[in-house]
Amino acid sequence: MVLSYAFGDTSMSYSVGDGIVSLGLAAVIGAYIYAKHQAYKKRLEIVHEERMTAMEKGIPLPEFPFEKAKEPNEADRLVIPLLGVVLTTLSLGAMIVLYLNGTAQSRGFWIAPLPFTFLGIGFLAFHFLSREKKR
Repeated sequence: MVLSYAFGDTSMSYSVGDGIVSLGLAAVIGAYIYAKHQAYKKRLEIVHEERMTAMEKGIPLPEFPFEKAKEPNEADRLVIPLLGVVLTTLSLGAMIVLYLNGTAQSRGFWIAPLPFTFLGIGFLAFHFLSREKKR
């Protein structure tokens, strides 16, 4: 289906049911986001009421952040360079395979994975340029 569309066959037609399913999925996602936002607002209101009541009674309350900051660990720091290596090697391998196994007409498709190569190289460059200097 995707290949026929990519090569110029535009005879695909969608039904009304396909549109209804798409709209239903969008509505479910929107409702989920709205419910999460409402729960967050309700939690803030409860915290505000508690703090106002404590202030009226003269009870000091410590300040605290609503969202606790996550401590980065070593595994989190390795995600970006690993993703960069995986994207770069897979896309370079795909480029080689597409070039060597393609016919004369389709040999121009070897360049298709090039954006993923640049993305992987960008991840690696970001990792090496943003790491802290050790003293």
